[in-house]
Amino acid sequence: MKSSISKVRKPTKQPKSTSTSTTLSKTIHVPAEMQPQLLRIAQSQRTPFEKRVWTALCQIPRGRVTTYGLLSAHLGTSPRAVGNALRRNPFAPEVPCHRVVATGGTLGGFKGSWPKDGEGITITEKKSLLRGEGVRLDDKGRVLGTVWSGFE
Repeated sequence: MKSSISKVRKPTKQPKSTSTSTTLSKTIHVPAEMQPQLLRIAQSQRTPFEKRVWTALCQIPRGRVTTYGLLSAHLGTSPRAVGNALRRNPFAPEVPCHRVVATGGTLGGFKGSWPKDGEGITITEKKSLLRGEGVRLDDKGRVLGTVWSGFE
């Protein structure tokens, strides 16, 4: 069966955003409402890698999803490393790790349906958060539509 996710395309219109300087010594554009989250990430005592991953999440617009593969390519790392950083995201769901899915549109392992040491969110919670943002899922729980790839 073919994937329910369409090919990647750059967004045609960006939501209202502001520029911010990150610990990466590079300016990125994020929606204005994500500024408090960027500050929380920057002030945290987490690893530089985790901070890079979580900062990139802040670029993904509400109601859109990207893939572990696209996010890892942007960061120059592996999808598994990205998934591990997402699992340890203490700022979820405000720092939107739920907006990252597997390439085929499935929601990914992301803690499965059981809690582990209070980390991550369950698949049920992830579905609920995505649907609440207007993301459509098919009857098997795969994301429908085009993935977002506008990382800077």
